[in-house]
Amino acid sequence: MDFLESQDMQIFNEDCQKGLRVLHDNSIDFIVTDPPYFIDGMGDEWNDTSLKNKAKKSGVIGGLPVGMRFDRVQGERLQAFMNPIAKEFLRILKPGGFCVVFSQARLYHRMAMSLDLAGFEIRDMLAWKYEGQAKAFSQSHFIKKDKNLTDKQKETLIKELEGYKTPQLKPQIEPMVLAQKPKEGTFVQNWQKYRLGLLNTKESLDGKFPSNVMEVPKHTRNCESEEKIEHLTRKPVRLISHLIRLFTQEGQVVLDPFMGSGAHAIAALQNHRKFIGYEIEKKYFEIAKNRIAEYTK
Repeated sequence: MDFLESQDMQIFNEDCQKGLRVLHDNSIDFIVTDPPYFIDGMGDEWNDTSLKNKAKKSGVIGGLPVGMRFDRVQGERLQAFMNPIAKEFLRILKPGGFCVVFSQARLYHRMAMSLDLAGFEIRDMLAWKYEGQAKAFSQSHFIKKDKNLTDKQKETLIKELEGYKTPQLKPQIEPMVLAQKPKEGTFVQNWQKYRLGLLNTKESLDGKFPSNVMEVPKHTRNCESEEKIEHLTRKPVRLISHLIRLFTQEGQVVLDPFMGSGAHAIAALQNHRKFIGYEIEKKYFEIAKNRIAEYTK
């Protein structure tokens, strides 16, 4: 197992299902993470190379395969995967601590249910708003291949369905579950003991009272060249920084069990928080390790 450790940060090239077990009860102040979405191979069998090959064959829009096949089993697998992890989240978070988990829009309810069943209080659905690309596709190709239709029928049907596509509206939000570990006593009592449980309304993306809709461009140009990082589902450092400042204080511990290319680590360190991260895939662990080393040198 490879790892990188400093006074304020520990990251591990390890399956978080193993790593979480060694963390102490009530030792983490905040969890912000982006687990596998369990759509089109993006589950616990995630393989970056096979995902890119699949996308290449089917056509790519916004980095993901066209259509993203609908299958009820995807949601069932996601929840089965997350149920034991959510229980670990509850165990290691301090009372009143928040857990923000990204999800895919049509599987959000499964992610929320895992946290709910574990004992979390589901406080809200947050939304990361960005400018997405349409993923719906027409049926013309399938109509043309249908051997049961005459050429005339195909022509008529294609004309009739002009502008009609699969039920996938242009994505412009990615939902996040906002869950909270039950507090001890009142909000004030919990704050006095753990400095957790309340949100910092002085933190804002636009100068207004913080909203549950957070508009941040997907790839922001900055000194760390974030737009060049190769990861299918990377999140902007600016967005994660906003979440960290909303729900934690300087010096507190932020955990990301699905670290990916390390955006959450950079955000935590930029905001003077401590960080613990796990990433099972060696390629992304190395990217994260190099980003952190570059930031901290």
